[in-house]
Amino acid sequence: MSNLIVKLCALILLILASPLLFFVCVAILIIDRDKIIFKQSRLGLNQIPFTIYKLRSMKHGKITLIGKIIRKTGIDEIPQLINIIKGDIKFIGPRPLTEDDVVRLQWNTKFHNFRWLVKPGLTGLAQLSPVCHKKMSLFWDKHYVNHQSFWLNLKIFFASIFVMMLGKKVVQNIIHKRQ
Repeated sequence: MSNLIVKLCALILLILASPLLFFVCVAILIIDRDKIIFKQSRLGLNQIPFTIYKLRSMKHGKITLIGKIIRKTGIDEIPQLINIIKGDIKFIGPRPLTEDDVVRLQWNTKFHNFRWLVKPGLTGLAQLSPVCHKKMSLFWDKHYVNHQSFWLNLKIFFASIFVMMLGKKVVQNIIHKRQ
């Protein structure tokens, strides 16, 4: 898919999601009485830093009541459509990491360079995996980099949409019962 089409799709999705975003933002303002948008520096293609946008789901280091809901459904990720429009990320790819994540995971060696050869994504195979571990995440990121295709992207995209509608655990159970 060309960059223009990807950016246009992200813009359309952002517009369609705007009523939901409005209500969530108002809820964050009223209940959490905090900033709505969380900004953080992440590493993109070729480890070039950019600012990622998410709905704030934590306060004082703890997940808020609204945060639990928006994290479970992925609603907190919707502002990253802005990052897609800006060209920082794509819809599908390895998740962008912070510099601290790279150090903590020890993914700062030549062996891990493959991860920085593709633009990061809003969602990816590692986010759909039922196992949350650095070795599994790296495995799925490498699998994606080596097997990227329109069809793989389409499968990941629709699985991620179902996560937003049904929740991550339900979709993971559906995916992994079939295998």
